[in-house]
Amino acid sequence: MLIEHETTLLGPDGLAIHDDGQHPWILSLDMNGTPYRWISWQAACHYHARDLVAWSIGDHSFRFLGGTSRLTGERSQITTQSIIAIKGRTQRPGALTKVPPLNNRELFRRDQFLCAYCGHRLPGSQLTRDHVMPVSRGGRDIWMNVVTACRPCNQRKSGRTPEQARMALLYAPYVPNKAEYLILCNRNILADQMDFLTRHLPRQSRLLAID
Repeated sequence: MLIEHETTLLGPDGLAIHDDGQHPWILSLDMNGTPYRWISWQAACHYHARDLVAWSIGDHSFRFLGGTSRLTGERSQITTQSIIAIKGRTQRPGALTKVPPLNNRELFRRDQFLCAYCGHRLPGSQLTRDHVMPVSRGGRDIWMNVVTACRPCNQRKSGRTPEQARMALLYAPYVPNKAEYLILCNRNILADQMDFLTRHLPRQSRLLAID
């Protein structure tokens, strides 16, 4: 029987981590070690408590402190590493190359916040999604037809192709795979998680060019 209900998350240094939305997410994998999704530390503890963690790796571990037992006086605790594989979770072949959803936040991060036409690196608030082949000309709203563009360049290009507007592309669009998408949608990635995901990046990924 528990007499204390307050829960605490301790980081690798043994200090409490406040649940302010800035704490690291846990990278979950399927049984084959293929990246699956980011989960909260609460979800990771849930998998541990139900014995659903097949194996875990990573240089970082987090300890979850639960309630104190009235009978033993001991406080319950669960330790989870930064990367865990979930039992019974097996993705279909090709899951790593499945096309992820397209949105501006991940698009701008894919393109390193760099305008594809003038080369200026700008904050997201000053950037737009440009369709290389304009939608008005049959272009589709897909990863392979969109690049990041600053507002002036997008307005200058208007409803024309880069060739018609005489605005050469500085880089080519590409489809990020699942590993890259997981990197793009998380701004609080731990070094060991980044190292693991980097091994699964496509060769054309611009993330590989970052020092």
